[in-house]
Formats: sequence, C-alpha cells, structure tokens
Amino acid sequence: MSRIKQNSIALYTILYREIVRFIRIWSQTLLPPVISIALYFIIFGSLIGPRIGQMGGVSYIDYIVPGLIMMAIITSAYTNVVFSFFSSKFQRNIEEMLVSPMPSSVILWGFVLGGVVRGVCVGILVTGVSLFFTKLEVAYFWITILVGVLTAVLFSLAGLLNGIFAKKFDDVNIVPTFILSPLTYLGGIFYPISLLPEFWQGVTHANPIFYMVNAFRYGMLGHSDVKVEVAFVVIIGFIVLMYGLSLWLLKKGIGIKT
Repeated sequence: MSRIKQNSIALYTILYREIVRFIRIWSQTLLPPVISIALYFIIFGSLIGPRIGQMGGVSYIDYIVPGLIMMAIITSAYTNVVFSFFSSKFQRNIEEMLVSPMPSSVILWGFVLGGVVRGVCVGILVTGVSLFFTKLEVAYFWITILVGVLTAVLFSLAGLLNGIFAKKFDDVNIVPTFILSPLTYLGGIFYPISLLPEFWQGVTHANPIFYMVNAFRYGMLGHSDVKVEVAFVVIIGFIVLMYGLSLWLLKKGIGIKT
C-alpha cells in the first residue's frame, strides 16, 4: 500500500471519529450554540433592533446576522478541537498516534477538519434559524463560504494549540473565557467601527476576529469596515502561523510527551 493511501486512510479515520463523536452528543455540541444565537436574534434583533433602526445602510438585525453566524462558527470549531485533543492527551491515546507511522500533519488535519465540520454545521443551523427573523440575501456567495471555512480552520488550529498546552481541564476553559469571548464581542458583531473613539478604533484593528466578521459581512451584505483583501491576508496569515507552530509542537511532542 502506498504512503499516500495509508495517510488518506489515517486522516479519514481520525476525521470520522471526530464527526461521530460530536454527532453522538449533538444535544451538547450542536443544539446549545443554536439556542444561544437564537436568543441574540430575539433580544438584539427583534426587541432592540427596531429601536436602533438602520446600521451600515441595512436594518440592525440584518447587520448583526453575519457576526452572530461567525461567532457560532468560531466558538464551535475552537471548542470541538480543544476538548477532543485534550481528552486524547488526557487518555494518553495521542501518544499512540505520535509513535505510529502517521505523519504529524495527518494527526493535525484530522483534528482540525473535525473542528471545521462542526463549525460549518453549526453555522448552517444558525443561518437556518436566522431565516425566522429576517430575509437573508447573500451578496457574494463564494466569499461568504470561503471566509466561513477559513475562520473555522483558524480557530480549530487555535483550539489545537490550547489543547497542546493545557495541563488540566481548567486550562481548557481559560482561553475561551478570558481571551476568545472578549475578542469576539469586541470584533464588530454589534456595531460598526465608526462608532468608536479613535483610540479604540486602533485597538479594534489589532483584533483578528474584527477582520473575519467584516469579511463575512461583506460576503453577505456587500458592506465592510475594512477592505476584504486585507481581511483575507490577515486570516490566511494567522492560519499559516498557527499551522506552522502547531505542527512543530506536535513533532517535538511539546506538552504531550512526559
């Protein structure tokens, strides 16, 4: 059997396990983010939105829909990988993968693609829920899809890094609580950057989630606070950086081997 075929089977096996894992407990992995985002639609879209009026040339609920979908994708992709990888590390079966003939890149992409699938699934479900509150008109379909997938890849890699460095289950929750959530809420989901003072506009430009939300909003509404080309450069740049770091850590066994 050729090496390519062996690696393909290994990748498929890890990915299949990841998908089955989160589908088996769909009430914990797929349903909660959909319910949470639905509450945002009700509170911010249906109740507060009419009092705010338009934002960025569209109704307020239409303005926040892309950001809320993106928030669901980010959270789901990140959470899937960090908990799955840390569980494998805690149960010590990740060591069996590392000593097997599988390249580290196959292990990495197996976990990452599992996070991407879950993130995309949740994104589709949230998009479906949004149709109960507003009529979606996607301006640039392929840009929307590409940004969603790239963002899921990026935060799956981020979840993998968190899982590599985590030493106990409490460490798994530190980054989502104290870093990921603030960056997400301050990433321009609920407001355009023009509403902020000049200093905070500069701070927001240092937030990578700001570029993802705006690129996704551009794909759906044709409107963005930053050039979509710049947003793609930022997203792809972070993916390359995190991929290189994650692969190096896996090959070295840092945070895994004892």
